[in-house]
Amino acid sequence: MENAYPLKQVIDDQGNLLDVTSKSLIQEELVQKAYYHMYRIRTFDKKAKSLQRQGRIGTYPPFEGQEAAQVGSALALRENDWLFPTYRDHGAMLTFGADMTRTFLYWNGRLEGCVPPEGKHIFPAAVPIATQLLHAVGASWAEKRKGTQHIAIAYFGDGATSEGDFHEGLNFASVFQTPTIFFNQNNGYAISVPFERQMNSKTIAQKGVAYEIPSVRVDGNDFFAVYFEMQRATERARNGGGPTLIEAVTWRTGAHTTADDPTKYRPEGQGAEIVDPIVRLERFMKNEGFWQDAYIQSTQAKIEEEIEEAVKAMETYPKPKVEDLFDHVFAELPSSLATQRASYLQLLRGE
Repeated sequence: MENAYPLKQVIDDQGNLLDVTSKSLIQEELVQKAYYHMYRIRTFDKKAKSLQRQGRIGTYPPFEGQEAAQVGSALALRENDWLFPTYRDHGAMLTFGADMTRTFLYWNGRLEGCVPPEGKHIFPAAVPIATQLLHAVGASWAEKRKGTQHIAIAYFGDGATSEGDFHEGLNFASVFQTPTIFFNQNNGYAISVPFERQMNSKTIAQKGVAYEIPSVRVDGNDFFAVYFEMQRATERARNGGGPTLIEAVTWRTGAHTTADDPTKYRPEGQGAEIVDPIVRLERFMKNEGFWQDAYIQSTQAKIEEEIEEAVKAMETYPKPKVEDLFDHVFAELPSSLATQRASYLQLLRGE
């Protein structure tokens, strides 16, 4: 099945162009967008890990190593599309337009972090595994019934394919030909379980066969491979061609979360040969004449300033209200909870 689903690439580890048919499509604007967003989310990720170690935010799931997959997929979306992330896809969320301060607030345990900017269809990060696939199918089916060309993308890891929601989502999308992109980031591990113990199939892409869903396997560390395959999938979805399953083969360089110790389950040195996706893009930029020192320096300085301002805004945000525990679950608060709410507020007032 690996032969049936070869790993599609546009550039190699050294930044050399492999697919000459893509050369005319790789314009300076696209290259600069790719670098800007990949550097931006990498810098965000590093800052978030540092904040967690300092006790300034809660447990955090790093995505370092998956920048090309997240940016390449999110940049192919349009303004009114829907994005359904996992807890590790805040890079894609930021690329698609999520507010950075609110993203930090989410990892500080604040409900405000679940609220997208006005007009942006970004669902809160799904912590339960694979549930967001069903939500994405439902949203895209609604768009199809409305007669729009809006689509939905559902992000998920290799472990999600062991959940019933994965199969239910693919089956429903296939039957009703919904405009859904199932975007898998196969980063080698489902928490501590390696890919080869998670499933007996050699690829995730092949799982689309049972549902007659077009499937493709791409190098998830190659921004251009991800971006161009996403463009093909979104065009097909917008024009009535139904869902697509994309397996982006990538690598999670760090721990599952900041509460995890990967040395307990990863062999020493595993993944050391994998070239960082940002390094790979930088090599391509230098090879093809896209590298400009002034642009790189100004971009990095701008991003670092933005992140520091977002952290400051997060830490000076108004304190949460106890009422938030009660007020955002039911449209009409049940009498038992209303009584509990009143009793607890009374207790806090010392009455």
